[in-house]
Amino acid sequence: MSATGAAWTEWRRHGTLPLAAALGYSTAVLHVYAIGPFMGPVTEEFGFSRAQASVGITIAGLVAAAMSVPIGLLVDRVGPRRVGLLGVFLMTLAFGLLGTATGSTMNWIVLWCLISIGNLFLQATVWTSAVATRFEASRGLAFAITFSGASLAATVYPILGTWLIGAYGWRVGFMGLAAIWFLLVFPVMFFFFRGAEDKGGSHETVVGSPSAAPGVSVAEGVRMRAFYQLLLACGLFTFTALGIIVHFVPILISGGAERLAAAQVASLIGIFSLIGRLGTGFLLDRLPSQFVGAFVFLLPILACALLYLDGANPLSQSVAAACFGLTVGAEVDVIAYLASRHFGLKNYGVLFGAMVGAFALGVAFGPLAAGAAYDLYGSYAQFLLGTMVAMAVSSLALATLGRPRFAAGH
Repeated sequence: MSATGAAWTEWRRHGTLPLAAALGYSTAVLHVYAIGPFMGPVTEEFGFSRAQASVGITIAGLVAAAMSVPIGLLVDRVGPRRVGLLGVFLMTLAFGLLGTATGSTMNWIVLWCLISIGNLFLQATVWTSAVATRFEASRGLAFAITFSGASLAATVYPILGTWLIGAYGWRVGFMGLAAIWFLLVFPVMFFFFRGAEDKGGSHETVVGSPSAAPGVSVAEGVRMRAFYQLLLACGLFTFTALGIIVHFVPILISGGAERLAAAQVASLIGIFSLIGRLGTGFLLDRLPSQFVGAFVFLLPILACALLYLDGANPLSQSVAAACFGLTVGAEVDVIAYLASRHFGLKNYGVLFGAMVGAFALGVAFGPLAAGAAYDLYGSYAQFLLGTMVAMAVSSLALATLGRPRFAAGH
């Protein structure tokens, strides 16, 4: 069968799976993309610094980093469906509870610890493990659609959160956003999210279950140079890019933008991230994947330069949001795809789980570092400069990966 024919067969049989996975993944980033509009009201009411308000994301990232490999083992053992359903329930419940915050630092930390627990069961390994068992010829595009859930989140959360805060206050905003997302996502997940290894689903699959799929052993994987290059790219990218994304609305407000206008510009990140994901997924199936990834990771350098040199200009702000969106719309897709091609699927949950851990460490410290930089210097300029350097290193790490061992069709 031709590659086009094989891809069409995959989508005809399992086309609802990446769509359900996309909604699930949108819940995984609820605490990252929705917190921006709430940061101002929370800090104003409780007297928190930006770093204090961001510390919850640090907690969630540290817990995710510590547990990423065990969660990968759990997914490999019980299948992604049960893990994902539990995660959607726990995550939305925990996020809604932020509306009960008392202003105590300890209370704020405890609430974010609950979010950390829920977020564990929504890691990228859950979604890619299911999709990879159903898609081979069109895996890049399937991953792109899966991670487009983050694009949806980045587009909807800032506007919906800002509207809820304006209409009902920030406490109801937290609870309302969580309730809306649970009612939207959970039913779709329940009916349509099943990988080849999940009980109750069709076992007819293109690739087969992970236990029968080709791939390196865990010991082999951790000895590969590509393993450490991917870890480096993951960590540096997420540390800097997520630091910018979480603080993007405050960055624009510090440049003179009105709160709602800043939220509207920030929503461009979500719109362009969808373009970035789909475009990158299309290219990953057709061009050398390491070079596609390397190019995508260069785009934030332009975005940071615009914000640093001309951050008060609405056009510069919009172009910067678009550039960040194109990259944030592709970074997990690129790493997930490269991991599946360099390591295979046999121990994908564990090996990609390590990449998720590197992403999580970046999430843990990036927003905190951005907030601390603002508190120290009264500006985000220093963090923008550091982001440009980190992105260049990440791009180089991907460009020098070499030919993947498990290329499509092999």
